[in-house]
Amino acid sequence: MEPSFADVRAAADVVRRHLPPTPLWSYPLLDRAAGASVLVKHENTQPIGAFKVRGGLTLLDAMPPGERARGTVTWSTGNHAQSLAYASHRYGAPCTVVMPAGADPGRAAAVEAWGARAVLAGDTLEDAQRHAGKLAAESGARLVSPGDTPELLAGVGTLYQEILTERPGLDAIVVPVGSGTGAAAACLVAAALAPDCAVIGVQSAASPAAHDSWRSGDLVSRPNRTTVAGLATGRGFALPQRVMRAGLTDFLLVSDERIGVARRLLARTAHTLAEGAGAAALAGVLSRPDLFAGRSIAVVCTGGNAEPSELATLGDHIDDGA
Repeated sequence: MEPSFADVRAAADVVRRHLPPTPLWSYPLLDRAAGASVLVKHENTQPIGAFKVRGGLTLLDAMPPGERARGTVTWSTGNHAQSLAYASHRYGAPCTVVMPAGADPGRAAAVEAWGARAVLAGDTLEDAQRHAGKLAAESGARLVSPGDTPELLAGVGTLYQEILTERPGLDAIVVPVGSGTGAAAACLVAAALAPDCAVIGVQSAASPAAHDSWRSGDLVSRPNRTTVAGLATGRGFALPQRVMRAGLTDFLLVSDERIGVARRLLARTAHTLAEGAGAAALAGVLSRPDLFAGRSIAVVCTGGNAEPSELATLGDHIDDGA
């Protein structure tokens, strides 16, 4: 199944039954720091603190009752884990999330708080993926790829539908990229609602697999060294890459350090607690004033699930970027 804007519109009906639209707000001090008119889409206000809840709800709603009763198995170190756990809770379905053994304990606890099972296996996300496949084969549950599942992409597309319905004249939407479902969904929606709006992806230079896949036109694997959990992917995913190749305007790489500066700037100027991935879009804007100066742009704060290490550095270098 190749997702389309019609799938996003159908997903919007599902999402609206569970969640209100999230705020799209501007902040004068943030505009001054960025040299642009910046709107922040506050997906950090979702019940799991992240945008991916939209995809989880869309997926669980689309599953036939028999399949839903067998549940889902997935792998994740980020907000995809909570998304499936929350949606499974809402639909009364079993859910298992496999994480590497070194995953943040708080993220595993959040998954279990929604009634899902968190399993720690292996040292890397690739190890967790292999273990998830084994568990799904043994249990008959649906194995859910964080990147190559059309229902997830359609669901997260609803946030871009909200942005461009409210502000159709935007010059650009800037989107953080891990697996790429968010950026791919933005491409689908912008093509339908605002063809002149650029869609620009941002990824950590320490884990550039999606960026390098897009640049090369082929799916590649790269070292996965970022400390930003929501951007930690080591390979390109086929589905979002196909959509991004057709619709993404540009793709930027930023350092984890620059993402940290953007987190602190959001806290100071926009009263917003962002996790690293939630600040990556703003980091991209700050890194390229030649692209964004004087333009009207939306940045997606994809999540607010800051890890203890991120919380501990919020007060550092408070004048950076402002």
